[in-house]
Amino acid sequence: MPQPFGVTLVGIGGYGEVYLSALLDDPGGDRARIVGVVDPEPERCSRLSDLQSRGIPVFEDVPTFYAEHDVDLSVISSPIHLHADHVCQALAHGSHALVEKPAAAVAAEVDRMIAARDRASRFVAVGFQWSFASSILELKRDILAGRFGAPRGGRCLTLWPRTEHYYRRNDWAGHRRDTDGRWILDSPISNAMAHDLHNLLFLLGDRMQYSAEPVGVAAQLARVNDIETFDTVAARVYVASGVELLFLASHAVATPEAVEPRFTLGFEQATVTFPSEMEPITARFNDGRVVEYASPYTTPQITKLWTCLDALAGEGEFFCGLEAARPHAVCVEALELSGVPVHQFTAAHVRRTATQEGPLRWVEGLASALAASYETGEWPEFPA
Repeated sequence: MPQPFGVTLVGIGGYGEVYLSALLDDPGGDRARIVGVVDPEPERCSRLSDLQSRGIPVFEDVPTFYAEHDVDLSVISSPIHLHADHVCQALAHGSHALVEKPAAAVAAEVDRMIAARDRASRFVAVGFQWSFASSILELKRDILAGRFGAPRGGRCLTLWPRTEHYYRRNDWAGHRRDTDGRWILDSPISNAMAHDLHNLLFLLGDRMQYSAEPVGVAAQLARVNDIETFDTVAARVYVASGVELLFLASHAVATPEAVEPRFTLGFEQATVTFPSEMEPITARFNDGRVVEYASPYTTPQITKLWTCLDALAGEGEFFCGLEAARPHAVCVEALELSGVPVHQFTAAHVRRTATQEGPLRWVEGLASALAASYETGEWPEFPA
């Protein structure tokens, strides 16, 4: 029986704990062995005692770990502004990498990772999990095969309330740069809802391993929370093929107004819709035919990890690498460079609700304005 691959986890709090739990609880346990983990604040991880009981060492930083160990795969869930450094360090020590989304805040950091990857002759996967879902990959193959005709446009909507605690849980949420000047650009479009914009770009890429290339971005940005960036965005992304994509997202909505990710893509011969997480993706042809694809939620999020381990074993491949993730970073950077002002919602429309997670600031009428924009394709009318 082949030996399990050696793995390190860089970041075990937040989403990193999802990867950690998957490996700790893997019933077979023969695919991967955690050699050590890296986290300067490991006490934030609820599985720390499990690591300690198994004798898995914890390191404060990546160089210290690699001074003692070599591994096949580095799974990186560190803050956005550290992704490029941590990926490049892993590659320099001969590891392949799976880095959590987004790949980086700006395109130059993605390019730095691509160059390091090519020098190391290793792979780098990016954890946009829908791009590892079997139904999304099946849909993309059909799009590339011309089954629906040429694309005409698309849009997506996600409304996820986030409390004040969400922005205070670390020292980088809602910030533009860190104290060393590195780009963070944390916002719905770069972090919590990054999947949704990337998914549209990925589906319209001209090859399986690529996403559509943005050539222009226009946006309306707003915030209700006390942050540097924005918590509400309506963005039009224009891609090289001439197609326009409308991205709509907000954290500034009431809890009952939450909307899980949904998207629509229009083509010459059909319209593809994903209306909610419990429903299939449906392609309705102009002639009345209907084709269904499973909801991407039927593929477990952690599939991206198992896919990378399969790739290490030469038993599979993945399609969401750095080239596929780069266009998303181009969009995030374009918003920062555009100079679009961030609208501050006025007190007349702002509400504050107590939740189990803490106080939630939300804007009356915002959810309905964004939902209407999703239906019509027009710009939303933000409450003044």
